[in-house]
Amino acid sequence: EHSGHFYFAEFWNADSGMLAALHCLAALGTQDGTLSALLAEYDRYAVSGEINSTVADQDRKVAEIAAKYSDLEQDELDGLTVRSGDGWWFNVRASNTEPLLRLNVEAPDLLTMGRLRDEVLGLIRA
Repeated sequence: EHSGHFYFAEFWNADSGMLAALHCLAALGTQDGTLSALLAEYDRYAVSGEINSTVADQDRKVAEIAAKYSDLEQDELDGLTVRSGDGWWFNVRASNTEPLLRLNVEAPDLLTMGRLRDEVLGLIRA
């Protein structure tokens, strides 16, 4: 979860950072090695993190981005998610409380992620 929220069925399906921390500590107690070594096993993608941009007309910008990438798989469940057969994806969605577009990018490597992030940010901020 990019936002840092983790929900646990055994905790009444509630969000709990403390329970997540306890699970991490329990895992560390049963493993040889460091936390960073354990996490490296799951670090499959280069991630941009959430990038916020102030945009006057959010809907128009999202429509422009959708048109630019119309030849790729698109999903509009939560903003606009575009997926490539090359293993990268990005999501652009409007903030519900501010005049912002939020961009998240994931790709198999840093070079691809950086290129795609800069390309989409160029569209958002143009």
